[in-house]
Amino acid sequence: MPSSALYVARTGLQAQDTRMQVISNNLANVSTTGFKRDRANFATLAYQDARVAGQQSSGQTNYATGINLGTGVSVQATSTDISQGTLQSTGNGLDMAISGDGYFQITMPDGTLGYTRAGNFTTSAEGLVVTAQGYPLQPQLTIPQGAAAITIGQDGTVSAILPGATQASTLGQITTATFANPSALQAASDNFYRETSGSGAPQVGAAGATGHGTIRQSFLEESNVSVVTELVDMIECQRAYEVNSKVVSAVDDMLKNANQTLS
Repeated sequence: MPSSALYVARTGLQAQDTRMQVISNNLANVSTTGFKRDRANFATLAYQDARVAGQQSSGQTNYATGINLGTGVSVQATSTDISQGTLQSTGNGLDMAISGDGYFQITMPDGTLGYTRAGNFTTSAEGLVVTAQGYPLQPQLTIPQGAAAITIGQDGTVSAILPGATQASTLGQITTATFANPSALQAASDNFYRETSGSGAPQVGAAGATGHGTIRQSFLEESNVSVVTELVDMIECQRAYEVNSKVVSAVDDMLKNANQTLS
């Protein structure tokens, strides 16, 4: 029994250590544009059935209750909180935020598409609208040199006054991608997400269309991490880790006492 208790306590220590890593990552990204916080989800490990309820106890009776011994806990999954972050005005005409559902589509270096909520875009030497890493927005959008009064509508329509013109011309339209299960997107570095079989295929459409959020020019979406919430979770996690540590110490003392008694 004591050795089994040690094993159970060890699984608790490992689970809380993983949870603390998730909390630490949330706090580290509290100022990251478009970041979505994660949460660790726990699940029980297999149970040992020493006696099953209803099992025969005598010739005429059955046990009313069983003896089920748990073997610990494990981290079942980490889930992403996709709730909207606060929109912060920046005054930069190429900064964009999605108000509602959807992700910007980015062409990655390997030719695949990445998805992001971070809309801090700029232009390349050729005038392409790109991310800070130089990855082009998809569908590609080019801002001609000398273009003025760049306007991005809530439906993603981009227009500007070209050199020598007095009326604005339409340069293109930004589309967004939505997913049936966005929480199943695979998080990657540099604020990107990858499509998975669990997320479903992207549904691409114009901003503001059914199921797609609108685009806000000169705004950026802040991280949806609440420092207060994370600190409360961190304290709870720390206390749970300490309790499991005390279990290890208690079982160690029990083993020492048993060895001394039997020796």
